[in-house]
Amino acid sequence: MKYIGAHVSISGGVENAPLNAHALGADAFALFTKNQRQWSAPPLTEASIAAFKSNCEKFGYAPEYILPHDSYLINLGQPDPEKRQNSLNSFIGELERCRQLGLKKLNFHPGSHLKLVSEHEELLLIAESVRTALDTVPDVAAVFENTAGQGSNVGYSFAQLATMLEAVDRPGRVGVCIDTCHAYAAGYDLKSPEGYELVWREFERLIGFEFLMGMHLNDSKSKLGGRLDRHDSIGKGELGWDTFKRLMNDPRLDNIPLILETIDETIWKEEIRQLQELSGR
Repeated sequence: MKYIGAHVSISGGVENAPLNAHALGADAFALFTKNQRQWSAPPLTEASIAAFKSNCEKFGYAPEYILPHDSYLINLGQPDPEKRQNSLNSFIGELERCRQLGLKKLNFHPGSHLKLVSEHEELLLIAESVRTALDTVPDVAAVFENTAGQGSNVGYSFAQLATMLEAVDRPGRVGVCIDTCHAYAAGYDLKSPEGYELVWREFERLIGFEFLMGMHLNDSKSKLGGRLDRHDSIGKGELGWDTFKRLMNDPRLDNIPLILETIDETIWKEEIRQLQELSGR
């Protein structure tokens, strides 16, 4: 089964996220567990934690189909040791918030070398940070999101993701989230039928579907290989509806959260409904 949702607001408290997802007719959802534009946040209250869990249970959202995202400020591969420690501390805090909410995974952008170290050195710095964080907080998996390769960001190739997963060396505690827009912008041709199969064959060879813990469903304003992180509404970008029909009928993508981050929130409910229909619902 396809579990389709969107990245919903936590305005008024994290406990409102399941309510917002339900209002969209979503089967899954993503959220920030704190303000993503700030380093620190007040601790979660026992009341908010209890209400979040209660609302998830009420509307049938199991932890497997919830994909929280960390702050965009975090750079686990920051070359400066002091600044990297700040990011690591924040990442550990976000893992702990997920654990308190009963969530099982935390999605994150790997990091940026800022043109101060090589890409390979950057991958190892990120892996070291993730390993330290996982050893500090139990029960929550770190989910690497592929990037578009914009600027000095790493994680744009399956090979780079595989290198980091191997270097973390914590079986069962790591996974990946594939963003369709980022993949296409990084040069992975999900649009043509032939390219689609080649992409997933490469994914299976280098990473393996057992590591696929979620996907972000976004059309792309970027051309193939354009290296621009520019999302678009489904069917309005370069990928088009045929790509998402293919995704919705691919059994390899069953039973993971499939999350919209498209640019027009006002049509999320309709996009979710259309994707559900494409999946045979």
